[in-house]
Amino acid sequence: MWRHVAANALTVFIVALIALAGLIGWGQSQYSGEGPLAEPICLEVRPNMRMARLGDELADRGAVRNARVFRLGAEYSGKADDLKAGSFLVPAGASMEEIVDIVTRGGRSTCGTEVVYRIGVTSQEVEVRELDPTTNRFEIILEFDPEGEPAEGYGEVREKSDTRYRIALAEGATSWQIVEALRKADFLTGEIEEVPAEGTLAPFSYEVRAGDDRGALLAEMAQLQATRLAEAWANRDENLPIETPEEALILASIIEKETGVSDERGTVASVFVNRLNLGMRLQTDPTVIYGVTEGRGVLGRGLRQSELRARTPWNTYVIEGLPPTPIANPGLASIVAALNPAETDLVYFVADGSGGHAFARTLEEHNANVARWREIEAQRENQ
Repeated sequence: MWRHVAANALTVFIVALIALAGLIGWGQSQYSGEGPLAEPICLEVRPNMRMARLGDELADRGAVRNARVFRLGAEYSGKADDLKAGSFLVPAGASMEEIVDIVTRGGRSTCGTEVVYRIGVTSQEVEVRELDPTTNRFEIILEFDPEGEPAEGYGEVREKSDTRYRIALAEGATSWQIVEALRKADFLTGEIEEVPAEGTLAPFSYEVRAGDDRGALLAEMAQLQATRLAEAWANRDENLPIETPEEALILASIIEKETGVSDERGTVASVFVNRLNLGMRLQTDPTVIYGVTEGRGVLGRGLRQSELRARTPWNTYVIEGLPPTPIANPGLASIVAALNPAETDLVYFVADGSGGHAFARTLEEHNANVARWREIEAQRENQ
């Protein structure tokens, strides 16, 4: 009898083991297999959130089939206590295993609300945008000038723990303009003791956190510009009339202010390099403007003849060679153009009415281009 009982017990035990193995296999396939999510979603992980609660929310949103399997899988992988607060983009069809990795690996948020502070050459703008998970494109929900009152709803955006922040610095802004703009960024902290040297701040899109120090951000900008300049200098063309990286930065800033057309930078650079080689004055208006404003704001009008004749350290109609400092903070493309100019015999250029420039080899050609430009200006004034 006891043998019969033991045999039955053994059979039950084996069946139970087989069932358990099947259950584990099913759970593993559920955990690592493709998920039910039909479209990407932006998933918010709140501070101090637990994996079990996150599993419930994922199940409610149709991202996982079984919240319990999600939690047990996270525990089995040793990641149940590694949740990182933020907003994360979960792609369509993501498995539970992939979702756990997304919300525990660390790093910054990949979706949700983002405040972008745009520092331009003539103005600043605060833009609040949200990523649409379906299209993977940002949609602007608020815009306002930081000089005025914040847009309605901005306070609520600032209070959200997962709001991300970015400083988008445009090419051609001066160091004074950048410092003044950063002082108005209400999500940054810390005092700025002095304006960094002109040209030493790299135009770029910088991710920051609420409460970051303004001085530390300026140091990051300076480090990036130094790295860019060093790399471009190491790969420069030979026989340039430029003796130091600092001179390259000066020339790059002039190129930056002369053209916003990317395809023209190398050609504009060649004109200035040719002029330096020939001993001609650079005769570029942006340097004259810098001599008037010293980078403190925008001139906002045309240059006067008296200003074109006035001797300032930056007036290249009067001085020989390069001015003593950059006249703005140039971007990488202008730095590369200054050190790798196009090979031309051009020495003149003037606006062509389309946003670009007409280039010339001789003064006669240049005068004809200038005459055409004046005709365009006259037509515009009469419209």
